[in-house]
Parts: sequence; structure tokens; C-alpha cells
Amino acid sequence: MLAGTTMLLAAAAEAVAEGAAEAAHAAAKPGLPQLNPDYFTPQLFWLALTFALLFFILSKVALPRIGEVLEERKDRIGRDIEAATKLKSETDAALAEYEKALADARSNASGIAKQMRDKLSADAEAEKSAVEKTLAAKLQDAEKRIGETKAKALSAVNEIAAETATAVVSKLIGQDVKADEVKKVLRPVGGA
Repeated sequence: MLAGTTMLLAAAAEAVAEGAAEAAHAAAKPGLPQLNPDYFTPQLFWLALTFALLFFILSKVALPRIGEVLEERKDRIGRDIEAATKLKSETDAALAEYEKALADARSNASGIAKQMRDKLSADAEAEKSAVEKTLAAKLQDAEKRIGETKAKALSAVNEIAAETATAVVSKLIGQDVKADEVKKVLRPVGGA
């Protein structure tokens, strides 16, 4: 094992020595090696090889993965747009139902208000009619009582007038006059 290690160390030392010799040889030439026309051919070869290898790796590994991600994103966007369209149509339908229900409620409320107004108006008319009938009956009764009272008052006025006339005539002429004779002469109050 020691011999194998020794050989490895010798090979490494030899490689370092060769690298140092190349570095010394390169240092002897002036300018950048990239711009040296002697190195153009190997540089173009390695450039083409690296480009081809990178293109192959990208086309077989990275680009399909990127394509899958883009396709998945496109599908997800399509599903999201479809779901949004569906939700919008459901929202529009719900809004239309709400507005219909609101319009129905308003018309029902208007109908109920009209019925209540009609009922209250009919009740008020019935109450007014009952009050008018009561007042008419009371008015007739009052007119009847007024007529009776007037008739009593008129008959009493005729009696009082006859008595007063008898007293006045007796004082004036100094003779007693009969009440029947005075009543004949007096025109009855309320008469023709």
C-alpha cells in the first residue's frame, strides 16, 4: 500500500511540474491567451462542445420541466377563469332572485297597505254612518222636545198674555173683565 501511495505522489508531482513548465512557457508569450490566434481552434472546439452539451441538457431536462410548469399554469388559469365565470353566473342568478323577491315583497307590502287603507276607510265610513244616524235620531228627539216645549211655552204665553191683559184692562177701565172675553179679543200667539 505504501508503494501505491508513493506512485500517486510521484505522478502528482510530475503533473505539477508539467503544469509549472506550461505556465512558464505561457508566461514567456506576451498578451492574453484568449486573443492569441494559436488558441482559437481549441477554444472554438470547446465552445461548440460546451454549447451542444448545454443545449442537449436544456432540451431534454430543463425545457420539458419549464414546459410542464407553463402548461400547468395555463390549465390552472383556465380552470380559475371557468370557476370565476361560473361563480359570476351564480351570483347574477342570486342577484336576480333577490331583486325579484324584493319586488314581490314591495308589491305585497303595497297590497297590504292598500287593503289596510280600504279597511280603515270602510271602518271610518261605518263609524261615521253610525254617528250620523245617532245624531239624526238625537236631533229628531231634540226637535220633538223643542216643539213640545215651544207649544207649552206658547200656550203658557197665551195664558200669561190673557191674565196680563185682564189685569191691565181692569186697571185702566176700573172694571173686572172676564178672561174668556180677553182671550177672544187677543189673537193667539203662534196662530194665523
